Amino acid sequence: MALYEVGLVIGGIAVLGAVVLPRLLDRRPISFPIVYVLFGAVVFSLPLGLPTPNPLEYGSITERLTELGVIVALMGAGLKIDRVLGLRRWQSTWRLLAITMPLTIATAAILGWWALGLAVPAAMLVGAVVAPTDPVLAADVQVDPPQKGQSDEIRFALTSEAGLNDGLAFPFTYLAISMATLGVAPENWIVQWIAVDVFYKIVVGTVVGWVMGRLLARFVFNYPASTRLAESMGGAEALAATLIAYGVTELLGGYGFIAVFVAAVAIRGYEREHEYHDHLHNFSEVVERIVTAIVLVLFGGAVATGLLAALTWQAALVGLALVFVVRPVAGLIGLFGYPPERNAIAFFGIRGIGSFYYLAYGLNQATFSGADEIWALVGFVVLASVVVHGITAHPVMQDLERELSSETRGE
Repeated sequence: MALYEVGLVIGGIAVLGAVVLPRLLDRRPISFPIVYVLFGAVVFSLPLGLPTPNPLEYGSITERLTELGVIVALMGAGLKIDRVLGLRRWQSTWRLLAITMPLTIATAAILGWWALGLAVPAAMLVGAVVAPTDPVLAADVQVDPPQKGQSDEIRFALTSEAGLNDGLAFPFTYLAISMATLGVAPENWIVQWIAVDVFYKIVVGTVVGWVMGRLLARFVFNYPASTRLAESMGGAEALAATLIAYGVTELLGGYGFIAVFVAAVAIRGYEREHEYHDHLHNFSEVVERIVTAIVLVLFGGAVATGLLAALTWQAALVGLALVFVVRPVAGLIGLFGYPPERNAIAFFGIRGIGSFYYLAYGLNQATFSGADEIWALVGFVVLASVVVHGITAHPVMQDLERELSSETRGE
């Protein structure tokens, strides 16, 4: 069969699904990522002559495709948030970033080293890879589109955490790379890591993201569309902002993921009540769903064609522990005493495409022992998260919304 034509059909079905599935699955206890993974598994199991979507074999393609998926999701997440930035107003976010994420990284790294026998650099890479909450697959537990009212603390915390912790996982990915290339001894990398990978890159990402976001927002809202062609491209500025903020920041050596989310928050804060925010968000969401669909189909194909072949029972137990124990406990510790909805926030630490990106990036930058085992572990963690969180997200969020509504009415 002609692979090109087969690819067009599969791609067309994936795009159609991005349009249709949200309608078909509305208010049902199943998420569209589950459907896409199953679809990919079925398609790549058929005798169509399709190449095996092995992320180890196609490391560069995996890195770039997942990178695109993450940055468009980060822009969409930032454009949704109605809550004004502030230390107290974003308290749950700061706690998740400062406490929960380091605890998750450390625990995952220790499990990788102690339970799986991974070398220290490889264990550190596992910790960095599985720590961030994914902005791509967490749509069911994220805030509503802009100007739909104040979202509950669960949705806000998970959306803002997913927006920022993808960038903050990078220093630990670089730490693993430094250990793999320079040695485990801290004197070989500690100064460079703190000065550049932690301080410089985070500062550059934050500053450039904010500046680019404000500049682009001024242009968008001060020069509204006045022609039919301009109106037909309504919202495309969101994609432009994503690519510009990311590209400029990366050229300056900063963290582009942080820059994209910060730029989105800056744009959302400009002319906050303007109706054009809906156009920006909607366009961003369309691009995000299409890219996500492609990645998930390939992930399903990878699972069906041997991605988990190197998974041992010890690694499977570690993967389940990461989803059901490590993240929830670390989340509860980080949110101790605040807020009342901390149990749900701690549980819905969804892992996904961001983990694939960091793993592909790390393996493309340095040599790590047991790469196939690490991919099997991370693939299993993401698969478990997609299934468990995809099934539970809607009913749990519905129950919580009913409880909050009852409390608001004083029942």
